[in-house]
Amino acid sequence: MIFHPKCKISASRKLSLKILLLQRAMEDLEQEKVNRDEEKVRYLGEKLPSLQMSGFAMEELQKLCKQLHAQIDVVDEERYDFEAKVNKNNKEIHELKLKVQDLGGKFKKPALRKVRVSADEMMRALLGSKHKGSMDLRANLKSVKKEDIKQEKVLTSEVGDWRKNVEAMSGMEGRKKMFDAAGGGQ
Repeated sequence: MIFHPKCKISASRKLSLKILLLQRAMEDLEQEKVNRDEEKVRYLGEKLPSLQMSGFAMEELQKLCKQLHAQIDVVDEERYDFEAKVNKNNKEIHELKLKVQDLGGKFKKPALRKVRVSADEMMRALLGSKHKGSMDLRANLKSVKKEDIKQEKVLTSEVGDWRKNVEAMSGMEGRKKMFDAAGGGQ
């Protein structure tokens, strides 16, 4: 059936088609549920034979318990494997969705504007009500007196050139001078 672009379906026809589609979908869902239940019963019949415990001796019951325990271990391993596969697939699906979103370009970065903010406004925004009045940033700086600067210059001039000092103390003569200065050659 070919639809022409100019042909329009009446509202009553649309409604009847929609109702038919919904009825068909409901029937398919019910059939799928019945099939799932039948598959479940068949699977459990294969994996779990019926138990007959009447008339067993103690050793036979213990043997049966060990067999059941072994079967439980196998089923737990299978369940763990399936859960691991499902988790891996879910992670993959999530990563692929993120890639699709990135490729689709849904996240556009807004154009940022330059904003002039004073130090006080920035501190108020960061600290909120803890910020008190205006803050003098120079108040925390270390104050240096002129006398300290002069004293440092005097110390550096006393040290002099370190290369002369090293050359004078090198070799055996320098070691002898150091030994004599320390009072070792008395």
